[in-house]
Amino acid sequence: MHVEALAIVCAVRAHGEHGAIVRALTPADGMLAGYVRGGRSRRLRPVLVPGNLIRADFRARTEEQLPALTVELSESRAGMMSEALPAAAIEWATALSATVLPEAQPFPRLYSALDGVLSAVIAAPAARGWATAMVRYELLLLTELGFGLDLSGCVASGTNDDLAFVSPKSGGAVSRSAGELYRDRLLPLPSFLLEGGAGEWDDILDGFRLTGHFLERDLLHGRTVDILAARERLVDRLKRAVG
Repeated sequence: MHVEALAIVCAVRAHGEHGAIVRALTPADGMLAGYVRGGRSRRLRPVLVPGNLIRADFRARTEEQLPALTVELSESRAGMMSEALPAAAIEWATALSATVLPEAQPFPRLYSALDGVLSAVIAAPAARGWATAMVRYELLLLTELGFGLDLSGCVASGTNDDLAFVSPKSGGAVSRSAGELYRDRLLPLPSFLLEGGAGEWDDILDGFRLTGHFLERDLLHGRTVDILAARERLVDRLKRAVG
């Protein structure tokens, strides 16, 4: 096994006295894990930061063996880790990807989307510049893993006009007229997920509420509490940023 590619560092775990096991997302080979000799050294610690873009070289003699991984920094995003809100965004996006993506299955759309979200966080640390992209990434991740929402039309009436809600059970959109009487049982559907563009803050928080429901139900059920705590930190900081 030999894979050489650009990769996004998504998770780093200490292994042994000096090494580290790194999970990184590649464009063509998906999420791969490898052992980095000296990964906890002063030289490599700044390289092996979740969110960083690296040139990765995975090598193993057999498919069953954990590959040895050598790394070279391509783009550092570690500078934003000192800012609370951007750091929470990077931590959540990478931890989510590392937690739910299966090994060695290609997800080129997710790679491009994750790289785009992280680049947006670096380019515009203010959340208004990247929060909608984060919601769209979560939605795409659900879709790519087989749990996509159906926002094409109202599950009750069939119309595709004035879609305003999503059923928390079926994941299907519901029009305003069909859902008004049951709005307390439905999830708000922010307009930016249908029309594109940036959203207002209320819509952005509704978007996180929407995707969070299905992520927790379909992908994160039974997972460790750490991953959900990372998302709670992000949403709490977004709420504080709103005011």
